[in-house]
Amino acid sequence: MTSKRIVLRFDESMADKPVISYLVSDYNLIINILKANVSPQKEGTLVLDILGEKYKEGLEYLKQQGVRVHALTEEIIRNEDKCINCGACTAICPSGALYIERPSMEVKFNSDECVVCHQCVKVCPYKAMEVHF
Repeated sequence: MTSKRIVLRFDESMADKPVISYLVSDYNLIINILKANVSPQKEGTLVLDILGEKYKEGLEYLKQQGVRVHALTEEIIRNEDKCINCGACTAICPSGALYIERPSMEVKFNSDECVVCHQCVKVCPYKAMEVHF
C-alpha cells in the first residue's frame, strides 16, 4: 500500500475542528503532516501524506465537512529570470515561504515552507511564480 499526498484547504469555520483526529481514529489512517498553515478565524491549508485502507472513505468525510481536497501533484517554482523583486507575492503568502531579505531587499522563496496555495501565482505581475506538475 502506497501513501498519497494531498492538500486540504478549509475556511475559518473549520480551523478549530479536529478533523485530522477523526481521520486517525475513525478511518485508521496514518497521517504525516508535511506542511501546515492553520490559524483560528483564518483559512487553513494542510499538506498531508496519508496511508491506509480507508483512504477514500476518509477523503469523503473531509469533503462532507466542507474541506477542499486536492491531490498534490504540483509545486510552486520561482523563476529568477522573471522576478524583479517587487514584493507583491510576499504580502499575500500565507506561510511565509516568500519574504523580503534585508538589507538587500531581495525576494526570497523557501519552497520547504510553501503550502502550494497558488496565491503568489495569482498576484505576481511578472509571472515569476509558476506551477509545475
